Amino acid sequence: MFESIVIVIFILITALAGYYFRLLTFSGSVAAFMVGAATGWGFGFYGLLVLGFFFVSSSFWSKFKSHRKETFENKHAKGSRRDWQQVAANGGIAAIASIFYLLIPSPVWLIAFLIGLAAANSDTWASEIGSLSQKPPISLRTCKPVETGASGAVSILGTIAALSGSFTIALLSFMMFSVSLYEVILIGIFGFAGNLIDSLLGAFFQAEYKCLVCKENVEKTEHCGQPAPLVKGRRFADNDFVNFCSGLASASVGVLLYILLT
Repeated sequence: MFESIVIVIFILITALAGYYFRLLTFSGSVAAFMVGAATGWGFGFYGLLVLGFFFVSSSFWSKFKSHRKETFENKHAKGSRRDWQQVAANGGIAAIASIFYLLIPSPVWLIAFLIGLAAANSDTWASEIGSLSQKPPISLRTCKPVETGASGAVSILGTIAALSGSFTIALLSFMMFSVSLYEVILIGIFGFAGNLIDSLLGAFFQAEYKCLVCKENVEKTEHCGQPAPLVKGRRFADNDFVNFCSGLASASVGVLLYILLT
């Protein structure tokens, strides 16, 4: 009972700090508290440490050289402050796995939890660090250079960052939980796979709009004060939807392989 109270207080302080330091919107703070509560009750302080590392590191890279990212953030992102949709898209898989672990304790849910966070960390590091690349990324759909920040595009720097983000979570998992070397590799590979799936969905499925004022392709339904018509993808498939689906896909396939091989 005492440990549960301590966990709740710790999560509440962390969520409020995220709002105070303008890392989260108010709705993002509420969502972060809910994701943290599920994680804390499911996997305890070690689970919270892995989740916290993802949040802190992703926030750091979002703020790092933010002045260089202002142009593409205006077209392709919501900004460095995360709202509830972004929190749910990146932490939702971890929260769901934690709840299932509470109901049906099994190492399967731990693997799902860790792959979900590895995928989210991989995608975030790829986006934030890759945007600092000196060379423009290459679109997976057209195989041509596109502007920095465009969904469905990859760069060498972004790919290295994605691998680093995924395997950092995998190594942290090895330190926090009694996972084997095989499981560490599984977490790292499928975390990175989540980033690849995210890029593919971004290239062929994610919604893209055309601003009628500045003529730029954007990911917002409105730009330059005017409605922007859809020119690619599905209207419901925004960046948050794609992030959640890619994390869910990588965690599901990773868990299936884990079950088959153990």
